[in-house]
Amino acid sequence: MAIPAIAQEGFPNRPLRLLVGYTPGGAVDIAARSFAPKMGDVLGQPVVVENRPGAGSNIASEAAVRSPADGHTILLATIGALVISPMVMRLSFDPQRDLVPVSVAVDLFNILVVPADRPWRNVAELIAAAKAEPGRLSYGHSGIAGGPHLAGLLFDRMAGIETIPVSYRGGALVATDLLSGRIDYSFATAASVLPHVQSGRLRALAVPTLQRSRLLPDVPTVAESGVPDFDVPGWYAVVAPRGTPEAAIERLAGAMRIALDDAAVTASLNRNGLEPMPTTPAGLATAWAAERAKWEPIIRDSGIRIE
Repeated sequence: MAIPAIAQEGFPNRPLRLLVGYTPGGAVDIAARSFAPKMGDVLGQPVVVENRPGAGSNIASEAAVRSPADGHTILLATIGALVISPMVMRLSFDPQRDLVPVSVAVDLFNILVVPADRPWRNVAELIAAAKAEPGRLSYGHSGIAGGPHLAGLLFDRMAGIETIPVSYRGGALVATDLLSGRIDYSFATAASVLPHVQSGRLRALAVPTLQRSRLLPDVPTVAESGVPDFDVPGWYAVVAPRGTPEAAIERLAGAMRIALDDAAVTASLNRNGLEPMPTTPAGLATAWAAERAKWEPIIRDSGIRIE
């Protein structure tokens, strides 16, 4: 019995993998690469970001679930991966059962953006254009059942429009096709599109939360733009395979708190529309349960299913 305890005292004893379910350059990847180096400094072992994009980030989630539960493999997951995917997709695993909380990492906001050459100046004009030609406008999202996808689906439903969803393997790819005009709009992550909004190449119409963002205080919410109660918040959190020793979980959470309190890490996150939001494992468990309770009736009533 003493051998596992002695071994755990040496955690970590090799580099850690931080799995990301999206391509490099998107918001989740940017968040991971902002705090991973400092987290590694605190732990005394490198934290290596490993991109496993595809299937709405479920490839990365499954890789985490199947990894040894020793604390050396962790996952930076979205609300979509932890809460929405199990409700709308057939998975070979259950995030709630097979993953355990470490800490919320960052809070973020998405932006409803359109290419600068489109004529729409506000949400009402975008909705009017979609109603005038049902099934013609397209929106991009960075993965099935992720926040941008869910926002697009709910926008269709609540605004009474019919549009075409286009799935990408990461937020950077969504931004690329927005800039080229291949898609008409997106509830894109701020990390992917904020620089293009600031340069004028993309136009911000609204944010999909009930409160305006402090980074874009002049941009209204979707709710105050004619779609009442529209609210799609988002955070990213670090989780680990079920069975990971509690001592390792606490060590990881502590290292994240220190890393996310670092001024350089905070500055890097803020430049990309992200806010550090470290919690205890129990704090993440509470937030996770609250999002599940919130979205379950919405998903059930909407009938959203992804095969």
